[in-house]
Amino acid sequence: MLYHFNDFTLDPDRRELHRGDALVAVEPQVFDLIEFLIRARDRVVSRDDVLAAVWHGRIVSEATLGSRINAARMAIGDNGEEQRLIRTLPRKGLRFVGEVREGAVSTQTAAVSAGARPSEGPAIAVLPFTNMSGDAEQDYFADGIAEDITTALSRCGGLTVIARNSAFTYKGKTVDIREVGRDLGVGYVLEGSVRRGGDRLRITGQLIDAVSGAHLWADRFDGAANEVFDLQDRITESVVGAIEPTLHVAEAERRRAAPPDKLDAYDLLLRAYSLRYQFTPESMEAALDCLDRALALDPDYAPAMAASAYCHALRHFQGWVTPTDPYRERAVARAWRAVELAPGDAQVLWMAAFAIWNMADEIEPARELFERSLAINPNSAMALVLGGWIEAMRGNQAAGRAMIERAQRLNPRDPRGWFASAALAICAVLDQNFAEAVMWADKALAQNRRFAVALRVLIVALVKNGDHERATQVARELLKVEPTFTISGFLSRIPFPVESMSKTYVETLKAAGVPD
Repeated sequence: MLYHFNDFTLDPDRRELHRGDALVAVEPQVFDLIEFLIRARDRVVSRDDVLAAVWHGRIVSEATLGSRINAARMAIGDNGEEQRLIRTLPRKGLRFVGEVREGAVSTQTAAVSAGARPSEGPAIAVLPFTNMSGDAEQDYFADGIAEDITTALSRCGGLTVIARNSAFTYKGKTVDIREVGRDLGVGYVLEGSVRRGGDRLRITGQLIDAVSGAHLWADRFDGAANEVFDLQDRITESVVGAIEPTLHVAEAERRRAAPPDKLDAYDLLLRAYSLRYQFTPESMEAALDCLDRALALDPDYAPAMAASAYCHALRHFQGWVTPTDPYRERAVARAWRAVELAPGDAQVLWMAAFAIWNMADEIEPARELFERSLAINPNSAMALVLGGWIEAMRGNQAAGRAMIERAQRLNPRDPRGWFASAALAICAVLDQNFAEAVMWADKALAQNRRFAVALRVLIVALVKNGDHERATQVARELLKVEPTFTISGFLSRIPFPVESMSKTYVETLKAAGVPD
């Protein structure tokens, strides 16, 4: 069932709020509050009603409740003064007073719920978690984890997530994952279990390829039984942070064997993803060629536009470009066009933000795009790392470090972990903790020896630490990655909003023998 009011549409099954064609970023509890008030619009609901429906009976402060009500009003274009849609009745409660029209889910939406079209990205179903505790009281907790993960995954750009109502038809049943995949039209299934022992809870989760039956990811989480809500939140963000990149890698591998003459725009996007991961000048050129071909097939394909801009940004800071190539203007234009076409796609937003920051030196617009991306999907490890990198480069390294460290907690086995390690090395240089900077830069280079950002910051830290001999060796390695590297060319290419940081790079790179 869809609920239409003013120019908004609320879709409870897909847990999406749209204003016109634009997806509105809404926190899960705020969405739950709006949905509850709309469903109960024929009456005034009390504070206890709201707590029971949204917080499942958990007691929260008046400040928390008030902030969620304000956020709900803001999300639907209302405010506490006018109260055109959500009205507060003193000493009684709340009521949704806007005119609501109910409508059936459209054929297109139903098709998406039943199974993804090839160009919509990987499709996943989150099955109800099995309660293995022998304690019926834990059923609500197991169901809550599956619901929260479903909601959080639905905010990941490029994923299609089967609605809870469809996935929960398998509750209590012994199922064959391959059959579930065929029935729901998905390529991947997440399943898990909850077990209680004394005052401890253990939760396990497994991501399974629904075609081959292979396990792609698995983890377990432990916590105190009296901290179920905090544990539930921690599990949700950790699972989503790990699964999003795992799915994209799995999809890229799955499509690699497709015949070249049968590739659609999505296939080409996945091939570009796989090539980008190889991180060589040649693979990046090949990735960009795939993305150009995807855009030739579908000129308004926002994910391919954003990915193209992002690849250009990677080449830009690596120095894998020719001075006469007008790539910057073209890439930045593609980034902004992708944002226009897909303002609610979290992955499009962070890719575009990174490109705009690197190649247009527009820090504030890029920061805003990162914030919008994280408002939609707060568990995106890459958005957190790259957004934290910007904060650090602005001299706000404490906030940047916090974002990057959270990304590492969400996805500790990230195959692109060199980004986070290099960004933490930059934070350490800003803090003048050069020994720590060396440690983080070495971690980044252990994963990707060609990562120019890590090579440069390692030279800075080594010189500052007094290890000029090794700094000179690393400088030679940097010049192998970018043979035409010069300090002046580097400064004209890379944004340095903190002047002292640019001076530090000039002095240390020069001391290590890097050409002016």
